[in-house]
Amino acid sequence: MDVALIPYLAPVAGILALLYAWSRSAWIGRQEAGTPKMIEISQSIADGARAFLRQEYRVLVVFVVVLAALLAFANSRQAESSWMIAISFVTGALCSGLAGFAGMTVATKANVRTTQAARTGLASALNVAFSGGLVMGLSVVGLGVLGLGVLFLAFDGLTDWDIPRVVSVISGFSLGASSIALFARVGGGIYTKAADVGADLAGKVYEGIPEDDPRNPATIADNVGDNVGDVAGMGADLFESYVGSIIGTMVLGTAYLAPLAAAGAHELSAILLPLALAGVGVLVSIVGSFFVRVKEGGNPQHGLNIGEFGAAGLMAILSYFIITMILPAQWTASGVTFTATGVFWAVIIGLAAGTAIGLVTEYYTATGRGPVNGIAKQSVTGSATNIIAGLGVGMYSTGIPAVILAGAIMGAHHFAGLYGIAIAAVGMLSVTGIQLAVDAYGPISDNAGGIAEMSKLPAEVRGRTDKLDAVGNTTAAIGKGFAIGSAALTALGLFAAYMQQAGVENIDVANPTILAGVLLGATLPYVFSAMAMGAVGRAAGDMIKEVGRQFNEIPGLREGTANADHTRCVEISTKAAIREMIAPGLMAVAVPVVVGFIDKSMLGGLLAGLTVSGVLLAIFQANAGGAWDNAKKTIESNFEVGGISYGKGSEAHKASVVGDTVGDPLKDTSGPSLNILIKLIAVVSLVIAPLLA
Repeated sequence: MDVALIPYLAPVAGILALLYAWSRSAWIGRQEAGTPKMIEISQSIADGARAFLRQEYRVLVVFVVVLAALLAFANSRQAESSWMIAISFVTGALCSGLAGFAGMTVATKANVRTTQAARTGLASALNVAFSGGLVMGLSVVGLGVLGLGVLFLAFDGLTDWDIPRVVSVISGFSLGASSIALFARVGGGIYTKAADVGADLAGKVYEGIPEDDPRNPATIADNVGDNVGDVAGMGADLFESYVGSIIGTMVLGTAYLAPLAAAGAHELSAILLPLALAGVGVLVSIVGSFFVRVKEGGNPQHGLNIGEFGAAGLMAILSYFIITMILPAQWTASGVTFTATGVFWAVIIGLAAGTAIGLVTEYYTATGRGPVNGIAKQSVTGSATNIIAGLGVGMYSTGIPAVILAGAIMGAHHFAGLYGIAIAAVGMLSVTGIQLAVDAYGPISDNAGGIAEMSKLPAEVRGRTDKLDAVGNTTAAIGKGFAIGSAALTALGLFAAYMQQAGVENIDVANPTILAGVLLGATLPYVFSAMAMGAVGRAAGDMIKEVGRQFNEIPGLREGTANADHTRCVEISTKAAIREMIAPGLMAVAVPVVVGFIDKSMLGGLLAGLTVSGVLLAIFQANAGGAWDNAKKTIESNFEVGGISYGKGSEAHKASVVGDTVGDPLKDTSGPSLNILIKLIAVVSLVIAPLLA
């Protein structure tokens, strides 16, 4: 294979992904949208989502412009970098923002059409919901490989720079993606959980009305939150991991320029291999999407699993041929012999680790499993025992993923050194297109159920959307586990790239300066989580007060003869999210810069402490929250303990709602945001590495 063609082929794969995403979006638009009431509700959700993104992007434009100017100034006289890193940064931010906007726009179009399709059958509803998620997934991978490929061609072809300098300047793309991702995840998470917690407590506990009841003023804001948090936020999260893993591997590949040339291979083979794997992964994701089908009355989970795991299996097979065609059979660098087969096994380890972590996450968070049933059982004796049980499940759930990640790190390093760890992350994320499609399908199905309830459609329609939503909860939990696992490997790859760029040979924890950095890094996830949790608590409190005010001041609202003021609740969530997302974002950018200029080895220690602490805390929060959520759903489906059935309205149900309320900001705000915090600090460190060397 002609390695020199890869930078041209990767953008072609990206364009194909975007064209297919556009075709699925157009198909969704041609589907019937339902009754006037359904369309009205869907339009309110879409308007709220667009209003939030407009206000969020106004703030982010200022942030991007200021940071781009600082990057250009700081790198203008650097021999290893250039002021053009600001161009890479802006491009990464723009691509991340576009991916989130495209996915969320289609999701708000697909939700009502999923509801309408559910009026006729489950299979057609699954097709619409999955197609909406697929647009998000393919937008992410398409813009990722397109942006990276075009930047590489531009900087390599239009300048006289050497390859390490080209790759160093391209790393700004990852910084732009990470910056947008953090604000999207934190802002979207605060928005969705302020609305969700407010709607749950004010509706189910205080007023005793069902979920998504149109009398609840917070229901529209809750449904908007599903889109800005779980669609746009998750998309930005995996976009950042996707491009971060590729760039980290490219940076580490610069160490093999001369050894690969000496082995008779193209000197850029190791640098361009991750782009080749990503490009093929885009095509594999498209192929996998054709296998997502369900028969009427069947289980949607089976169809989604066939598409997702089938794509991963196909990618495992193709990666062998890609790697052996691009890399030589073996080469030697710094006295160590590397092989193409070893790199292949590192990729397989990444794919297997991602799948395994997803399955472990599913066990700890799925309905019908021991951990969730245990929490539901403890709810019978009250809120305190429910919360204790949920905390225990979350803590237990860190054990097996930690073992999997440790094994993946050791195995990948054994086969291909530090480059192996980075390429394992690329392998794990190679089928991000379909993985994210399966994940984004969940909030679309959730919205569809809400629209069915608010439109007062027949019970069988809500039954079909609930079936889709139940599977969506599982796919969302698996997606969060996948995102955390990929964050760990991506951060380690970026960490290794930082050490190479900054000239840090080792991290000796016996050195007091480095140990201080480790301690600071381990502390950051806790401080960051506290900021996110506090923001949700404050915003949810405002939401509960507003819902209570409307029930007390609007005559006929409780009886259903008057309409709630949904707009006011949307405004509360929007203002809170925009206000509260700024401080955590600035902390993530400022801390590594300050520590790095104090001591570059101390920054290495900070990255080590941050990664270990952040990954475990993220797993704990995501799984505890997911388990609490499904324990509540278990009781809502009439859970039997000691011969007594507990369902909606029971004391056990109220206790489970309190547990779910505690878990919601853990699993949808602070937990997922930690993935981005880890990677953002790592990529900031990589970008400033030439200034520290």
